This record gives sequence, C-alpha cells and structure tokens, in this order.
Amino acid sequence: MPHIGPHVTLNNPAFIHDSAQLYGKLTLHEGTSVWPYVVTRAEMHEIIIGARTNIQDHVMIHVGYATPTIVGEDCSITHRVFLHGCEIGDRVLIGIGATVMDGAKIGSNSIVAGHSIVTEGSKFPANSIIAGSPAKLVKTRDNSAANLMNARFYHMNALNYAQGTERLSQDQLRALQG
Repeated sequence: MPHIGPHVTLNNPAFIHDSAQLYGKLTLHEGTSVWPYVVTRAEMHEIIIGARTNIQDHVMIHVGYATPTIVGEDCSITHRVFLHGCEIGDRVLIGIGATVMDGAKIGSNSIVAGHSIVTEGSKFPANSIIAGSPAKLVKTRDNSAANLMNARFYHMNALNYAQGTERLSQDQLRALQG
C-alpha cells in the first residue's frame, strides 16, 4: 500500500505504485506517474508535479528550507534522482542519479545528464544540456521532441500498469514510433 498523506492532492494521476511514500503538501496533476520506491516530503512549502510527468523508481523529492519543488509538464525524472527545493521547466529530462539542489532552475526543453550535480542557486535557460559535478552548460539545443517522446512513453506505460499490464502492445509500440 502506498502512503498518501492527508495533504496530497491527486488530480487524476495515471499511476501510483504501491511502494510510493507521499508525505506533506504535494500536488500530482493529470496523467502523472509515480513509480516504485518514490519518496516525496514537503513538511513546509510544497511539491507540484505537472501533467504527464513521470517520477521514476527510487526518486527522492523534498522541498528546500526556503524553496518549494516545482516540476513542469511532460518531464521525465529518471531513476534515483534527487530533487531538493528546485524548479524544473516543461519537457525536461533529468538523467539517472542526478541531483538538483535548492533554488536551482532548469529551463524548459533541457536535459540534465546522469549523475550531474546542479548546485544551489544554479540557473540554466531553456534548451540547455547540462552535465558534470558541479553541473555546467555544455550545449544548447531544443530537446523538446525527444523529451516529450520519453514522457509519452512513460505515460503509456503508466496507463498500462494501472490496468495490470506490464508490457506495451505492438500497436502501442508502433504509435510511439509515430
């Protein structure tokens, strides 16, 4: 059974895994998915997750001392990511094992490379590719199409999982390939 606290607002998410632990003031917008072993905590401020965003396995989301955590629409927050009091734009992919700290802002259509550490107060414009520890802008490119495709894949998966189906059908695979 997931823990879904009394201050959590569910606006028709697509899927919440049974192992999710959702504490504090959290809003999940339509079509979001929360995968195995996700933990969110918002004892002060709040966490807002935009429509169709996927929060993948083992992600930890917490608020900062002075900042909420806000994640835009159609984002992929991949496995073992830590988000702490930061703001993520729309159609952003945060790579496996990355950390984004208090007051950091990632612009829409960006990618944060796996295992990067985005330090406190860092700001990156839309269409950034960010990598390293500490993370730096390494390239500028509109990543919206690829990031949106990844978010759509996870949304389709979430709808399947909500119905007990753990694999995509051939028709679904063809639809993703467009």
